[in-house]
Amino acid sequence: MQCYLGVKFRVQGQIYFFSAQDDAAQAQVRDWVLVTTDEGPGLANVAVVRMEPPPELSLDEIKEVQRLACAEDFQTQAQNDELKGEAMAYCREKIRELGLDMKLVDVEVRFDQSKIIFYFTAPARIDFRELVKILVSKHRTRIELRQIGVRHEAQILGGIGNCGRVCCCHQFMRKFEPVTIKMAKEQQLFLNPSKISGACGRLLCCLNFEREQYMDFQRRCPKIGKWYETPRGEVKVLRANMFRDSLIVDAGEGEREVTLAEWSDLLQGKNGSNLNHVFESAAGNNRGMRMKNSESKERKPPEAEAPAPENETQSNPVPPAEAGPPAQEKEEQGSETPPQPKAGPMRKAKLKAGPQAFKGKGKKKKQ
Repeated sequence: MQCYLGVKFRVQGQIYFFSAQDDAAQAQVRDWVLVTTDEGPGLANVAVVRMEPPPELSLDEIKEVQRLACAEDFQTQAQNDELKGEAMAYCREKIRELGLDMKLVDVEVRFDQSKIIFYFTAPARIDFRELVKILVSKHRTRIELRQIGVRHEAQILGGIGNCGRVCCCHQFMRKFEPVTIKMAKEQQLFLNPSKISGACGRLLCCLNFEREQYMDFQRRCPKIGKWYETPRGEVKVLRANMFRDSLIVDAGEGEREVTLAEWSDLLQGKNGSNLNHVFESAAGNNRGMRMKNSESKERKPPEAEAPAPENETQSNPVPPAEAGPPAQEKEEQGSETPPQPKAGPMRKAKLKAGPQAFKGKGKKKKQ
């Protein structure tokens, strides 16, 4: 019997596949097995059991499992865990003594203690050659200092995200996918750094989880803020709601919600009970507004007439000869154009001769 086991060397580590035969093929999920790697033997935990090899790997790349773990293997692993704690405490002490701007995150000890790996973060490159010499003289084995990023630090240490759950990278993620600010814009999120950033200070990894759904919804959606000609008149698309698979449109008066299926029927000129209900209510609002406007116009009071002058209200009217000057004065006050001056002798001469006759004389006087 042969099967293929997907194992992890670390809790947050990636899954590596090995082929298992005989007794090792009886391993179940969460069992411990001893495997052989390029860097020596290793104790790994079974995460996946499958009868066929993964399609992305060739048979030459898959190595074999040695055997199931025994009591001696667990005892060796306990000694390695004790050495891991001592190495971490000693390394942190030496980092403080040397004044290095670095933060020790984790320590990994190989199963046969042939190598110890120190994982750390730092804002820039660090010259840790002196620290390596001190660690080699202390542990008498191969020492490797590996600098990691803040996302891998959060994956190793874990934490609680903005959603109140354990960080995805610590719980189930094994590889990091690139996340950009464009993903937050596509999902119509507020670009507040405290809201779209994780515990590591980088953009949330979960922005990439629903990107395909948002992209598919936006491909089916009309353009937001655009007017569309429909058999029922002009309709403006205001907003879109991916979770309800619907649109908020303005059908004349007020906002209406229609699904994408109803929107497609509307553009094709199909009639449906839901569309009739939506647009009839909008049309009813339009008629109501028009009736209110017409009623307000009908009920508008007539303009008050200007009071008659005192001479018109008198019982004895003024003779036309005496009423002439006041009428002329009233006409001049109500006119929008200013009164024209009386024509003098010079103006009379210009009117008789024409404007071209005095054109040259005016220029000579100015010179």
